[in-house]
Amino acid sequence: MTGPHRAIAAIRVAVRRALAQIEQVKQGGLVLVACSGGADSLALAAAVAFEAPRGGLSAGAVIVDHDLQEGSLVVAERAADQCRRLGLDPVEVVTVQVGCSGSGSGSGPEARARDARYRAFEDVLERSGAVAVLLGHTRDDQAEQVLLGLARGSGARSLSGMPARRGPYVRPLLGVARTTTLAACEAAGLTAWVDPHNSDPAYGRVRARALLPVLETELGPGTVAALARSADLLREDADALDGLAAQTLSDLRELGSRWVEAGVLLRLPRAIRTRVWRLLALEAGCSPGALISTHIESLDTLVTRWRGQGPIDLPGHVQGSRTDGRVLVAGIRQVE
Repeated sequence: MTGPHRAIAAIRVAVRRALAQIEQVKQGGLVLVACSGGADSLALAAAVAFEAPRGGLSAGAVIVDHDLQEGSLVVAERAADQCRRLGLDPVEVVTVQVGCSGSGSGSGPEARARDARYRAFEDVLERSGAVAVLLGHTRDDQAEQVLLGLARGSGARSLSGMPARRGPYVRPLLGVARTTTLAACEAAGLTAWVDPHNSDPAYGRVRARALLPVLETELGPGTVAALARSADLLREDADALDGLAAQTLSDLRELGSRWVEAGVLLRLPRAIRTRVWRLLALEAGCSPGALISTHIESLDTLVTRWRGQGPIDLPGHVQGSRTDGRVLVAGIRQVE
């Protein structure tokens, strides 16, 4: 008796390991697959449908229709139908409204769609009582994330890519190649949807995706895997530095004041100080996606190049300022 196709087996193993690391799995519960109908999420859905019952779990799916393309609801319903035929239950299609330019955590359409998608996930999590949403990002997606971060001149946090788990969001396939998900769908007789946006060079991620096979050819096989591995290593460093920054900020605020001594900040290593600035900005109301390195650099001039300059404007109606040797990052009071 032969076992499953090796691509199907590889994805099932990845899903089994991911489910075993979710604490609530021990007590049973519902997990949801975020399924677009593409090969990655469809292969994930099939593996979860197979593995979840064997782990004492129930498994469903949530399909988000962004309503950005003609016929998008038809695509969403087709994905939902395949999820139901795999045995997933409940399966829900959610239509979202993608915000206009300038809203949300980023200015581009990809960022706005992502914001709307995650708001939908949060709503479904609350209504369904699910313990996790499983996302179909692969090793190739991780490598693309690193390339985009390099192109933007980003720091360690951005270059560290996507974590395998953050809160209720779990990514079982970060160690799996995209070719494996395609092969798994073909072997299982699943019809994967091909998003036309994935071949539109107007999107930065599409341009990064086109580079991956070139890198594999020019730099040698394993380059994509190496990029993804670099993200894992950088994430460990970024997590450690973020932890030190959070502890440092807590120590600086022993008396509960929102003000921080400029001289104390200046004496911190830059890697810690810039993270303290970021924490201060986020606490004041800046959106994580809208806060970029130039904002942090501007805040840092309040201690590194102080010349009596005025407040530093930040996204989300937030300002950084310096008065009498102390700095403050806070929201701007709006006048009715």
